[in-house]
Amino acid sequence: MFQNNAIDFDLLKKRAYNLRWATVPEGVIPLTAADPDFKSAPEIAEAVSKFAKDRYFCYTPPEGLPEFKESIASYFQRNRNVPVQPEFAFPVDSAAFGIYLTCQAFLSIGDQAIIFDPVDFLFRYSIETVGGTAVPFPIPAGTTDLDFEVLEKLITTRTKMICLCNPLNPTGKVFTKQELTTLGEIACKHNLIILSDEIWSDIIFSPAVFTSIASLSEAIRNQTITITGFSKSYGLAGLRIGAVIAHNQKHFDLLMAISLHNSTVHGATVLSQVAATAALNDCGYYLDNFVSHLTKVRTLLVDELNSVPGFNCIAPEGCYVAFTNITQTKKSSQEIYELLLKEAKVAVVPGLKQWFGEGAEGHIRMSFATSEEVLLDAMNRIKKVIS
Repeated sequence: MFQNNAIDFDLLKKRAYNLRWATVPEGVIPLTAADPDFKSAPEIAEAVSKFAKDRYFCYTPPEGLPEFKESIASYFQRNRNVPVQPEFAFPVDSAAFGIYLTCQAFLSIGDQAIIFDPVDFLFRYSIETVGGTAVPFPIPAGTTDLDFEVLEKLITTRTKMICLCNPLNPTGKVFTKQELTTLGEIACKHNLIILSDEIWSDIIFSPAVFTSIASLSEAIRNQTITITGFSKSYGLAGLRIGAVIAHNQKHFDLLMAISLHNSTVHGATVLSQVAATAALNDCGYYLDNFVSHLTKVRTLLVDELNSVPGFNCIAPEGCYVAFTNITQTKKSSQEIYELLLKEAKVAVVPGLKQWFGEGAEGHIRMSFATSEEVLLDAMNRIKKVIS
């Protein structure tokens, strides 16, 4: 499933948008958006096809299909040690919308929310779109010990939320149980909502261990809104499906009211919920094999990157992105991006504020959710240009 001959490059060039194969010039290798080059598990397509053959595409319940909610709850109880009640979990049309929805529900104009730096731009975007202010907490690549005194000094009377991205995109840091416990205790002390984005939580590389912050204690759980999705683990980005999990009735009622699901203005499609349910219930083997493949190519890519003059990449503990320090090249992230695109015909994501915050400058990010052959081809091109 994860060999080069399993990838249909012709179809990718027609269907893979968002900075990927369908949007780059012919001959360019896109190691850009974190979306796998591999086909999804056959059980997902079969479930969608079986449902579609009946030719009924009716409205789902506003709070989601019962089987979807049950599969989410079972997954978190079984794999994350989080006692999720099915009635408090509901589908949304992407984890990205789940982040925005949570900010809309718990932030008012002028409120502050703490985000990590660097981190995916969706956190800052969501906070600022609802009228809040994003306050960055630096976590440079390679950070092993968080300075929680610095974090707590960022909290003011206007602070309402801490945004947790675990594992952390783009650096690949997986937060330890002790780090999460301290973070959770700070949130409880100051009555802050924890927005926990766990879309990457299946992509973990040994010996790192993922801990869901909502598993730590009832007090921390009651401060937490958990967001997850299926694009990273199962290749379902185009189906636009994620999940928001509240851990008490008050939070669920607020999120549902803000979501507009009850009015049918918003909502996740029925086929997307069918696909995600099949992924959770039937495709554990696919995910296990995917992570095994990613573990192998992570080692390959990091070794290759560290052989390039001026490049330094710390192996990610989670996520299938390599965040590489390029400051020794004496070029900016944008300059390296342009050089690689024009001369090496390899597209990467530059470490610009607009993508990841100010802490990303001096870095580039590459997705390695592709074949060994594609990565080796890309690295051979990069080494020729940089050398």
